[in-house]
Amino acid sequence: MTQIAPDREKNPSQNQAHCRVIAVVNQKGGVGKTTTTVNLATAMAATGKRVLVVDADPQGNASTGFGIPRGARGAGCYELMFDGLLVEDVARETLIPNLSIITSSADLAGAEIQLVNAERREFRMRDALERSANDYDFMLVDCPPSLNLITLNALVAADALLVPLQVEFYALEGMSNLLQTIEAVRERFNPALEIQGVVLTMYDKRNSLSDAVARDVREFFGDRVYETAIPRNVRVSEAPSHGKPVLLYDLKCPGSRAYMHLASEVLKRENRRATQVAA
Repeated sequence: MTQIAPDREKNPSQNQAHCRVIAVVNQKGGVGKTTTTVNLATAMAATGKRVLVVDADPQGNASTGFGIPRGARGAGCYELMFDGLLVEDVARETLIPNLSIITSSADLAGAEIQLVNAERREFRMRDALERSANDYDFMLVDCPPSLNLITLNALVAADALLVPLQVEFYALEGMSNLLQTIEAVRERFNPALEIQGVVLTMYDKRNSLSDAVARDVREFFGDRVYETAIPRNVRVSEAPSHGKPVLLYDLKCPGSRAYMHLASEVLKRENRRATQVAA
């Protein structure tokens, strides 16, 4: 797990008034993190929200999920964090109205090494977002499947976290490391960081184990778990190979309906939070 350096700055992110930054994070791979980022962003954009996806995973799967070939990605997340470019310099439109993306490239794979000795290494992403126009309602950051310095940058930049959790026997194993990291980030860098919600993924209603694990997760996290569970659905798995979110690939399939329901829940929680802050 990434060692967190001593505190350098505790001021909450200045971009909160303009845009809510939600990091989609789980240090375990294969839990549906990128699938959730791509399809939740699409569903939120369909409601009229202006959404930006930040592909902060060197694997670049979110970029692939929007049909952007590796050879056509140009400047992206790496340049945002290291070359002083602005969000408006590197964000590009997708086929979905109201939805843009900052792509990932192979250069991002070397970012972890560069960050070790970089100045303000934990704040590179946050600094980039704060110096940019941020003309969006939401940014969803697709994090790497590990608790490294890129993920730490996303946690420091984020207002809230969304945690995809696969419904399997080992679902809660490893969550202790993530929760410890979140608490350390709150104490040293980002006191306003909160868990917006936990979403159960790859749920199979025909499997009694899925129900048992879901009960355990809901007992552990309480009302932070969304009511919506994302089902195992072959159309969700097929969509990335066509370079499309599942909502464009097959709008009527169970996976598409689930992500639309999840977007509704996320936006309701955000509206409730905004109302409480205003009060």
